[in-house]
Amino acid sequence: MRAIIVRTPGGPDALELTDVPEPVPGPGQVRIRVAAAAVNPVDAATRSGVLADAGLMPPFGARPSVGIGWDVAGTVDAVGPGVARIAAGDEVIGLKDRLDLPTGAYADAIVLDADAVAPAPRSVPAVEAATIPLNALTALQALDLLDLPAGGTLLVTGAAGAVGGYAVELAAHRGLRVVAAASASDEALVRGFGAEMFVPRGEHLGDAVRALVPGGVDGALDAALLSVAALDAVRNGGAFAAVNAGPATPLPLRGITVHNVWIRANGAQLTHLAALADLGRLTPRVADVLPLSEASKAHERLQAGALRGRLVLTP
Repeated sequence: MRAIIVRTPGGPDALELTDVPEPVPGPGQVRIRVAAAAVNPVDAATRSGVLADAGLMPPFGARPSVGIGWDVAGTVDAVGPGVARIAAGDEVIGLKDRLDLPTGAYADAIVLDADAVAPAPRSVPAVEAATIPLNALTALQALDLLDLPAGGTLLVTGAAGAVGGYAVELAAHRGLRVVAAASASDEALVRGFGAEMFVPRGEHLGDAVRALVPGGVDGALDAALLSVAALDAVRNGGAFAAVNAGPATPLPLRGITVHNVWIRANGAQLTHLAALADLGRLTPRVADVLPLSEASKAHERLQAGALRGRLVLTP
């Protein structure tokens, strides 16, 4: 089968389309025939060697090549021993949350643990469904860590981005009052996701948020990695969740509980997210669709920025 791999870290041209042996599902695993795979910043960070340099995966050379791609939508075509709830022919979405594997979702097929897979939304095409797992799970797991009650106030930074947009929708669905921070041109977009209040990027965030919510918000989901600037908008004793901030995670000033959100695959949560997508309460956004053979071009466009939604590769 065909797969995109990286042998030596580098720019988009480090992505190599090659033939590899088709993976065979082991106990508790399923093989998915890929219909669509989303392109995410973590893919670029893997390809470039940033994650290896940060110690988040073994250095390149530990294995002959590294596969790329986390998000997948497709059809199960084989199941390993011990898998009961998923069968061949099922349309699914799934998440590869291990960085150091020989192949990823940028491929004709991928093997995942069955508990990293969920039934695909019935009303959403595969190219849209492929944008759900990584970004919506990150938003959901961040909100779970914050654990704010209905009626509470939440700041979401990067609210027009993939994680931020899903976070606004999921928070509004939970009954939270959302303050969205994004570019001024995205105000209508994020209000459409359910944001009650809006702060344009470029203003002093803490002051602007506190002008809307005296004393500060109950919690913040920092998808834009603004760190202490976003923490400043949170009330004393509130909660803060940084998305993959690592060493940039702010200190827990003023009694604020600070979390660093590291994504994990979760089939039950994916099932919940797929159901919300079918109800129209979760909005997948696709910037463009490219063939698998143009993965390098997709990474060039990702690197250029200014995308609304995810690029998606199709075999």
